[in-house]
Amino acid sequence: MQTETHRPPSWGSTHFSRAIVIGSGFGGSVAALRLGQNGIQTLVLERGRRWPITPDGNTFATFEKPDGRAAWLSETSPVALEQLVGMTPARLDVFAGVLEGIAGNGINVVAGAGVGGGSLIHNGITVQPRREMFDRVFAGQLDFDEFAQIYYPLARSQLRAAPVPEDILASDLFRSSRVSLEAARRAGFETRPVDLTIDWSVVREEISGARVASAIAGQSWYGLNSGAKQSLDKTYLLEAERTGKVEVLPLHVVTSITQIVRSGLYVVTAQQISDVGAVLGERSFVCEYLFIAAGSAGTSRLLVTATATGALPRLDAQVGRGWGTNGDVVFVHAGAEARNPGTGGPAGHFIAEDFSDPTHPVSFVELVTPRNLALSPGIASHIGMGIAPAIGSWTYAADRAEAVLNWPIDSRQLSAFNASTGETFARLNAAAVTQTVISAANITSHPLGGCNIGTACDSFGRVKNYRGLYVVDGSAIPGTSGLVNPSLTIAAVAERSLQHLLDTEIG
Repeated sequence: MQTETHRPPSWGSTHFSRAIVIGSGFGGSVAALRLGQNGIQTLVLERGRRWPITPDGNTFATFEKPDGRAAWLSETSPVALEQLVGMTPARLDVFAGVLEGIAGNGINVVAGAGVGGGSLIHNGITVQPRREMFDRVFAGQLDFDEFAQIYYPLARSQLRAAPVPEDILASDLFRSSRVSLEAARRAGFETRPVDLTIDWSVVREEISGARVASAIAGQSWYGLNSGAKQSLDKTYLLEAERTGKVEVLPLHVVTSITQIVRSGLYVVTAQQISDVGAVLGERSFVCEYLFIAAGSAGTSRLLVTATATGALPRLDAQVGRGWGTNGDVVFVHAGAEARNPGTGGPAGHFIAEDFSDPTHPVSFVELVTPRNLALSPGIASHIGMGIAPAIGSWTYAADRAEAVLNWPIDSRQLSAFNASTGETFARLNAAAVTQTVISAANITSHPLGGCNIGTACDSFGRVKNYRGLYVVDGSAIPGTSGLVNPSLTIAAVAERSLQHLLDTEIG
């Protein structure tokens, strides 16, 4: 396992920067690049470490041999799928790994940790929602035409997203995608291809044996050792650092934010940690413009804590509310037709949408089943997404001195959505001649909301009652991204926000 040591910055105990960005995921990376390009000295504070691809192809853990790199300061990976089939998950050394598991009341959340945030762990699926779904989510706060013409293409290009080439999809390694696509069509679902943030030339090198097998071997959530994944440290963040105006500080865990009332400046306190989580020291950073992009969970925790402790007492009462799971449901089924499971990743290469219930539409994409858990040649894994009600909330537990997530999984408001999801997968089972093995709606890798557009912040991410304080991540998206994986929408919303803010109030 690789380790790295970060020396404290050369400045004193307090450092001033015009702008600070907390987090380096899809929203934070957009903010860093656009600020840097406009000459704004910017500091990015990232709790996780850098994950450079090494020549020996051993940067990340694998599904077959997980170690500390698979989990954020935990002895167990939050996606230890062995538990689903009754196996005991591997015990890990505590390390600043790429996946954090957050145990809420009624829900478990998986979040990324590292320079590049969620782009290190997501499946690379980059897809634009349909107009009608976008409008249901944003209810007039954002204009679909503006996004379709400007911000979705901008983000998609910057992320270097592209569909799987036809010759790769036709190979036996990608048989499962083709089988699932045909089953979805037989079931009567609408299907369309998706872009993925994957360098397909590297996948070709995997196929030829010139690179370690990663995407083709069903790896994804712990990272791709071949370097095929176009994570943000290779795109937005790399360009941001090349401006000479942006500095990224890894292994800096932000613990609090407050405002100096007289000046309006913000003070960010962070613990600098080692690769194994040991606290090396505490540092204070001061800025004029503060962009919070720690992910839906991270941003919600920071803001709810700031409200409860009086650090930011004027935050709107809606902070911490309107949280949702993007309608995530994990579904595993097995059938007679061989799929060559454990290959052809990092994820499904199309999205299927079921609009038979217009009130509760459902979509799904295929997930690659890890090879060591492919107990049947016909096994397949999917994640369903929908417009589930955003009824989750973050509250502050004073006895634990932390914000806690609450998800009423048994709520009547969720029952109709869950029933619709079950019907969608029953139709897929019938069309694919398969049988459900596992269905789980108590885990999400797409947490959204907590500082929603239209309630706690405006459509440009400006947090109510605090000039110079912005949210530019999934916490601004009200609980769902409209039947699609949310990364592209998060990046596009951040692009729009930064363009407006730089034109009007930052400079």
